[in-house]
Amino acid sequence: MLRLEDLFKKVEFFSDKEDSAEHHSAIVTLFEILDVTSRADIKSELLQELERQRKSLELLRKSPEVSEEALNQVLNDIKVASQGMLNMAGKVGEHLRENEWLMGIKQRVGISGGACEFDLPSYHYWLHLDPVLCRENLNEWITPLLPIRDSFRIVLRLLRNNGKSFQYTTNRGKFQQEGQGCAAHMLRIKIDKELPCVPEISANKYALTIRFVTAGSGQKTKAYEKEVEFELSFCTL
Repeated sequence: MLRLEDLFKKVEFFSDKEDSAEHHSAIVTLFEILDVTSRADIKSELLQELERQRKSLELLRKSPEVSEEALNQVLNDIKVASQGMLNMAGKVGEHLRENEWLMGIKQRVGISGGACEFDLPSYHYWLHLDPVLCRENLNEWITPLLPIRDSFRIVLRLLRNNGKSFQYTTNRGKFQQEGQGCAAHMLRIKIDKELPCVPEISANKYALTIRFVTAGSGQKTKAYEKEVEFELSFCTL
């Protein structure tokens, strides 16, 4: 879901632009979405998760701490997203796989330098059509995938909002925690953006290790051994 979240942000950004290079980036990203959603069970898994969340949220109706309006909005979002996926005919992205022209481009894009104009003249003809027409075509190809996008966005939003946050400080750039307290579906880390380091995470059901390393181009990655204050959130559905 996190990979799809990143890819949909990119395809929506590039497909709304004017330049042929940006529309090419949109097409390439669309093919990446197609590959990620090629799993046969992705639709059923999302439907099951949405149903599980619907049942959990329904139990909150009697809680005085829960806004009835906000709860109804989330439940309605779940209902709309679920119905959208149920209305999807066939496998996810089937409309793209049935498009021989797009699949011919996808095959060439997978080769380094394979999408040059002498390899794919009809594709480059399309890239230099009126940008309005290109955007219409891109939206036509993206729209059938939107129920998947809407569904994982709901799940990720619920997951991120259901997190317990703690403040920690590293010991020479390293943090470790063991036991049941480190169990989560997702970890979120917040650090000062001015710090020249990034976290590397390794985790299993028994232990969590976060190691901060130097960031930036043109230098070898090494441990960042200064103290780092950070916020760690354990998010669980």
